[in-house]
This record gives sequence, structure tokens and C-alpha cells, in this order.
Amino acid sequence: MPAETPGTPTGAPTVPTAPSGGPTTAGNGGRGDARIHDIGYRGYSGERLGRSAGRRALFEHSLRGAYGLGRSARSKVMPFLLFAIVCFPAVIFVAIAITIGLDELPIRYSQYPLYMAQLIALYIALAAPQMVSLDLRHHTTPLYFSRPIERVDYVLAKLGALTAALFIFTAIPLTIMWIGALLGELDFADQIRMYGQGLAMAAIFAVLHACLALLIASFTPRRGFGVAAVIAALTIPYFAVISVQWVLYDQGGTTAVTWLGLLSPGTLLDGIQGALLGGRTDYPVGTEPGTGTGLVFLLVALGVSALCVLLLSRRYRKVGI
Repeated sequence: MPAETPGTPTGAPTVPTAPSGGPTTAGNGGRGDARIHDIGYRGYSGERLGRSAGRRALFEHSLRGAYGLGRSARSKVMPFLLFAIVCFPAVIFVAIAITIGLDELPIRYSQYPLYMAQLIALYIALAAPQMVSLDLRHHTTPLYFSRPIERVDYVLAKLGALTAALFIFTAIPLTIMWIGALLGELDFADQIRMYGQGLAMAAIFAVLHACLALLIASFTPRRGFGVAAVIAALTIPYFAVISVQWVLYDQGGTTAVTWLGLLSPGTLLDGIQGALLGGRTDYPVGTEPGTGTGLVFLLVALGVSALCVLLLSRRYRKVGI
């Protein structure tokens, strides 16, 4: 058994040496006094932050990624270009109201997210797969689950990040309109009330669309498929429901027209803002939801969101480590 080399820390690996005067047998061209030195590796002795810090870090990372922050310059182009396009009509509406001397803005705050829904849907379709599909494709989810966070923490952090990103995307144009309305000296109390209704609509819009889009994107590791699937889910049902509503309206089925609004995210939210938030819907005349129907629409939106969270949690229980 080789003797321990003098000067080597206790327990460190040793290099066998040849007897005095003889050639060494450890390596080619080595010397008899070769040794492995202690290079000072130390264990981490800082504070263990735990699950809450892990959730917060994942939330911040995902929120930044939704706008391309911390990524290449090319990744920032589409999010900020779409954001600028969504904000531009808000500036135009304010300019029109001030120039012509209107008593109110050309569009209600609560209607604005639905007015720009197709462009916002494109942003959602880009952001949701970026948050989850790439993790599945590159098999990075096991790295998250090897830390103190649980699978439910991953789901809640991703949902929270996409919801926050969408709320920012829709609330800032509303804020631009509100500031412009105040500068144009429109009625302060009315603007405060309608701005609050608009923010409530932006919050409901963000929660429902984030839950739907993230659930859809979580089923494919390919970002392109996720983008196409999210766009299809948010646009095709809307135009299909609108078409059927007008056909039934022409045939006199006004009650059925109203309840058909439950079948797509766009018409569902349109009914909520028209019934509860003071906006005007795109429903045929005489079929707009009343207050009671609007409450049912709101409960359905919350129920769909909760169901998506449940299904998303079950989806990630099946993602192996």
C-alpha cells in the first residue's frame, strides 16, 4: 500500500511514488515528489432561501422572458413592436377627443382590450410557448424540480408571470388614455370610474387568457406548434360564435344568441364588460346580456380559469424527472 505523501491534507487522494532513487511510476515523465494540492473548495454556507424565493425567482425570470428581457435583441423586437401597436390607438383616441372637444373618449376603457384582442392574441401566442414549451423541449423542467420548489410552484409562477405580462400589456394603453383624458379636462369623476372598470376588465382578460394559453402551450415541446395552437384557440371560436349569433338573430332566436356568448373567450369577455363594466358589446341589438346574465358570464370565466389551473397542475404531475 503506498504511503501518504508528506504535506497532503488528511483524506486527500495520494499519488504513489517510487522507492528512493528509482524512477517514478505515476505518470509519464513525473518526478518522485509529485502530489495533489488542496485548491480550497468549500461548501455553500449562506442562507437557504427555500420555496418562496424559488417561486419569486422563477416568476421574475418568466416575466422578463415574456418581453424578451435578458435574451437576444431579436427576441425583444416582436413583444415591443406589438406593445407599441397596441398603445398607438390609445394616443389617437385621446388626440381625437381633445381636438374635436368631445365630452368623452371615442371608446370605453373596458372595451379597449377587446378592440385590440387580435393583436393581443398574437402576443399571447408568442409569450406562452416561450414560457413552457422550451422547457419541455430542452428538458429543463427536471432542473426546476430538483430544487426546493414543487410542481405546483412551477405552475403558479408561470401563470402569475404570464398574467402579469398580459395585464401590463393591456393596462398601460388604458393608463395612456386616462392621463390624456385628464389633460384634456374631461370629467374627472367619470374618468376615474371608467378607468377602474377598464382595469377590472384588463385583469379578467389577463387571467382567462393566461390560463387558456399556458394550458395549450404545455402540451407541446415545439414552440411553433404552440404558437399556432394558441392563435387558433383564441380566434377561431370567436369568429365561429359571432357568425352563428348573427344567423340565429336573423331567425329570431335572441335568447340563444345571448347564451352562445359563453362558447368563446372573446364573446364571453364581451358579455362581461357590456353587462357589468359599462361598455357596449358587439352582440346584435336586443341580445346584450343583462346584469344577472353578466354575473353568470363572470362565474363561467372564473370557472374556466380554475379548471385550466387544475388541468395544468395535473399535466405537470406527469412530467418526469
